[in-house]
Amino acid sequence: MSDLSPLATPAAQRPRPGTGPLIPGLEGTASSSAQDTAVLGAADGDATLTGMQQIGGATLEAVNISAWFGTRKVLERVSLHMPRGVVTALIGPSGCGKSTFLRILNRMHETVPGAQLGGQVMLDGHDIYTPGTRVTQTRSRIGMVFQKPNPFPAMSIAENVLAGLHLTGVRMSRPHRAEVLERSLLRAGLWNEVKDRLAQPGSALSGGQQQRLCIARSLAVNPDVLLMDEPCSALDPGSTARIEQTIGDIKNEVTVVIVTHNMQQAARVSQQCAFFLAEQGAPGGIVEAGNTETIFGSPADPRTADYVHGRFG
Repeated sequence: MSDLSPLATPAAQRPRPGTGPLIPGLEGTASSSAQDTAVLGAADGDATLTGMQQIGGATLEAVNISAWFGTRKVLERVSLHMPRGVVTALIGPSGCGKSTFLRILNRMHETVPGAQLGGQVMLDGHDIYTPGTRVTQTRSRIGMVFQKPNPFPAMSIAENVLAGLHLTGVRMSRPHRAEVLERSLLRAGLWNEVKDRLAQPGSALSGGQQQRLCIARSLAVNPDVLLMDEPCSALDPGSTARIEQTIGDIKNEVTVVIVTHNMQQAARVSQQCAFFLAEQGAPGGIVEAGNTETIFGSPADPRTADYVHGRFG
């Protein structure tokens, strides 16, 4: 796919076989799926989660990422710099590898049987796939919100928010726990709607509220990066607007990377865009990446212009 991303730079391609479940001890809990482990992250022993502001997030960089499902190659040497304090939108037609790329950034791709990958994912200069790097440590810094809200059905609203901290053995006083709970729900734009019913099941909330609850759950462990895989695709316009407001509110504290098929949303919430495309059965790759205004206003590649203006996809 040599006509795709100009961002690619030489790097060793290191195929890595998939593995099984990566966080022990979740079997038999309210949910034990790979999605749940990725959303929960881990505090990795850090019990000092105080203070409202965490400025800047972290810089994430993908270097020559390739990915396979079995023998089928789905990504070809994708390189992308995702700076701190910036919302990066991944856009492109269905099937071009956007969500696969996003899951690689959170070490979820390797949970799929037969999946392999090559390249590097650098978090503040450290490759998260370096042997010996704990998956829980990576996910404590890189949170994930999925397309479909997935609150733990057997847990209350409060328990859902604090689940990641509880499962990783972080101990805190009752006042501190209340502070983390309120702070996380405030950052997710949900506190005023649920503060009087924190003991009610999280699954009793509306779809938009459930998605913001999942965002609060991810934010509770103070991640440096928040990955969002089409978080508004199943929501009404009002709920979508609230989540977009949340993205705007947290972007200076957490580096946000969002997959979206909504071009208007990408233009509204992001400062940087990357356009993915898979052509004629070839693996997906980045055609063009850059400032959002440039990508939408004067892209360098005609395929980008055709896509963002709705002529295909």
